[in-house]
Amino acid sequence: MPSKAQAGFAADVVDALLDDVLDRLRRRHAPWLVGLSGLQGSGKSTLARQFAAAANAHGVATVVLSLDDFYLGRRERARLARTVHPLLATRGVPGTHDIPLLTHTLAALATASRRQPAWLPRFDKGRDTRLPPSRWRRVTAPPRLVLLEGWCVGVPAQAAAALVRPLNALERNEDRDRRWRGWVNAQLAGAYARLWRRLNLLVVLQAPDFAVVQRWRDEQERTLRARHAPRAMDAAALARFLQHYERLSRHALRALPRHADVLLRLRGDRSVARPTRPRTPEHRA
Repeated sequence: MPSKAQAGFAADVVDALLDDVLDRLRRRHAPWLVGLSGLQGSGKSTLARQFAAAANAHGVATVVLSLDDFYLGRRERARLARTVHPLLATRGVPGTHDIPLLTHTLAALATASRRQPAWLPRFDKGRDTRLPPSRWRRVTAPPRLVLLEGWCVGVPAQAAAALVRPLNALERNEDRDRRWRGWVNAQLAGAYARLWRRLNLLVVLQAPDFAVVQRWRDEQERTLRARHAPRAMDAAALARFLQHYERLSRHALRALPRHADVLLRLRGDRSVARPTRPRTPEHRA
């Protein structure tokens, strides 16, 4: 049986989300920037594709940007590993994305034309680096809506006191001086926070808990292993990989509901339990 993420979200969920987003944005000047945040395996990329298809079908020109396509390549991360902390060789946490490139891409989309198109980067996770610009998508007209999806979109920085205690073996054994998590948190408080402030709306796919997120991610890897995909991780490699994400994933589960404009609570099978429309978050009041 395909998972909910593979099969996609129910049409009524997508249509209701589109209606809600358009209702909230109709008094704002386009292009609109909407964040779609969901932890690993939550189905955010699937929902982004479905949402964009529905929006385009309703005459609302929409472009999807994935935060994953703005990862720094192996060489850039290797430099960070040498100069800042060895754990930055692994992509994922704030500080391993090219935020200036993302900012430039957003500006280019706002003025895109045939003479000056916007080019959308693509990241090859199999090769762990960005594809050459000749393989990037070309956009020749400004979209009305830009949907930015990613696992940490909208996540605020943690309080300094929250960084003191290690959460797992990775932090305990490989970040004893807290230099890695402190540097990551500083990136989140700086360039990432400035980007989040540009969001007109934040939609959050809220997982039940971190244990479910681990299971969802394991399901993805099992599928890759069954296909003999070269980048598939075994159980031990996946467990270590997820420890890089655990701190901010748990923080996102606690913090994002109060920052969300639209909150979609997920069940363990990724179906939507209860769409909610919170009050306007304080940072956009």
